[in-house]
Amino acid sequence: MKAIIATDEAAGTAGMSLAERPQPQAAINDVIVEVHASGFVPTELSWPSTWTDRVGQRRTPSIPGHEFAGVVTGLGYGTTGLSVGQRVFGLTDWYRDGTLAEYVVVEARNLAPLPGDVEFTVGASLPISGLTAWQGLFQHGRLQAGESVLVHGAAGAVGSIATQLAREFGAYVIATGRAADRQKSLEFGANEFVDLTNDTLEEIGSVDLVLDMIGGEIQRRSAGLVRPGGTLVSVVGPVEARPADGLAIDFVVESDRVQLSEIVQRVRDGRIRTNIGNISMLNNAVAAFNSTERRTGKTIIRTRA
Repeated sequence: MKAIIATDEAAGTAGMSLAERPQPQAAINDVIVEVHASGFVPTELSWPSTWTDRVGQRRTPSIPGHEFAGVVTGLGYGTTGLSVGQRVFGLTDWYRDGTLAEYVVVEARNLAPLPGDVEFTVGASLPISGLTAWQGLFQHGRLQAGESVLVHGAAGAVGSIATQLAREFGAYVIATGRAADRQKSLEFGANEFVDLTNDTLEEIGSVDLVLDMIGGEIQRRSAGLVRPGGTLVSVVGPVEARPADGLAIDFVVESDRVQLSEIVQRVRDGRIRTNIGNISMLNNAVAAFNSTERRTGKTIIRTRA
């Protein structure tokens, strides 16, 4: 099969190329999926899991990408709940070869059915962005109806879904970003917008929840905005500053079939709009991964036209 491989950690994207790789084989409880579309996170080449397995052994050449949509073509021994020919989408294990390939092997529990009226490109855009938003708001942020949430990077792939979920849940959403992100953030449902370059963040007052996709100085300043009993949730690594009388949490997103199904149902009935930016084919995936342009949405790689 054709796949994008990464061979040299020090070389970064210069060490990535399109290559022929053996088709993956399914172990117990695995599923083989013919990939139709996939997504990636631009920072993957800096993750230890891209280069080593769980016991620290090198596993290059590795295949990046961890979210996808496709069709089941094979089932490992003991696999139940899915069938050959079924449309699925999901999130693969961080320590296994990923989805920038024609085929991928995934644990069955990491997959959810993809309804026939949802395009593969849409399905591939949802796992990381949707699950991160869902888990950040509801599991870790414990968001309640009527509360206020500050969403940093609201025009991005995660932030745009978080904004829509929070509004649907009955929260008041304050979005942040660059001046160019204002209209997009408001269209995704934010109640108000803060331009982090030209506005004063502290003028918003206090909030119940901060969902941070930026980090650094913005995160440190945001800690002081959290109300007593509130929460700062970071999706960009360990929290650098903690609220005086609240919680600070960072987390790594986990696959969850029920949550994936909840998210895709909201896409089907129009409660969530996806935020897809560029769409490239597999043979152009390295260039898409290495893009120097500012990403205005989720980049999707199509494996099949």
